[in-house]
Amino acid sequence: MEQIFSAKSVEEAVAMAAAEFGVSADEVKYEVIEEAKKGLFGKIKSEAKIKAEYNPPRYKAAEKYIAEILEKMGVEATLSVTETEDGASIDIVGNETGAVIGRRGDTLDALQYLASTICNKNSKDYYRITVDSCGYREKRKQTLEELAKKIAASVKKNGRTAALEPMNPYERRIIHSVITEIEGVSSKSVGEEPYRKVIISSDNPRPQRERNDRKGGYNKRGGRRNGQPARALDLKTSFEKDYKKPAPKPKPEDEMDSTALYGKIIID
Repeated sequence: MEQIFSAKSVEEAVAMAAAEFGVSADEVKYEVIEEAKKGLFGKIKSEAKIKAEYNPPRYKAAEKYIAEILEKMGVEATLSVTETEDGASIDIVGNETGAVIGRRGDTLDALQYLASTICNKNSKDYYRITVDSCGYREKRKQTLEELAKKIAASVKKNGRTAALEPMNPYERRIIHSVITEIEGVSSKSVGEEPYRKVIISSDNPRPQRERNDRKGGYNKRGGRRNGQPARALDLKTSFEKDYKKPAPKPKPEDEMDSTALYGKIIID
């Protein structure tokens, strides 16, 4: 955004530019084209002329978009923006932001994705936008870390494999990060989005025969002693069983370098 402004002095011309752009004078970049000239008795003979421009921070587009969405949702909240090394963090502050957060942060994630898309439109350099509300993401992170530790302890004790409910890539990375710090267990992501989930396994699993014997065991023909055939291990979560929609093409495996508990954990 670049315009020419004329006034009795350079300072007045800059003030005019700031008012036009809707920002403070400190945010206006300008070049003096012509200084004001005074005639006889100090009368202004010709005004000062500047070429002024204002390039709003990239987060402004995301901030404006989120503000418009909140207005349409009827949510009264303020936006607090903090610039980071590679982008900006936008915090939605209000007394009733539950609708903005959504179930397990789904709505918040959608806002973040759309705001990032708008902010990076027609740009070669990626500008990272993070959207949070009243510290939700940190609370969620702590909850997932505690979940990972709890399930890891159970897996180590029982030698069994545990499948968590489907999570988004960010949350899966939190789980993986915790598991890498715990000896005796390992984790991996399996499945396709949106059903992709984390599997936590023991590095010293209980032998399959021993586990089956405790549940009734096998007869000499390979069947269970009660005459029933052995069941295959089912690590499908309740989420997958309830929603059978075709999944889109899977995303790449979670990157290791880079908040309510999930309702059900399946243990074999």
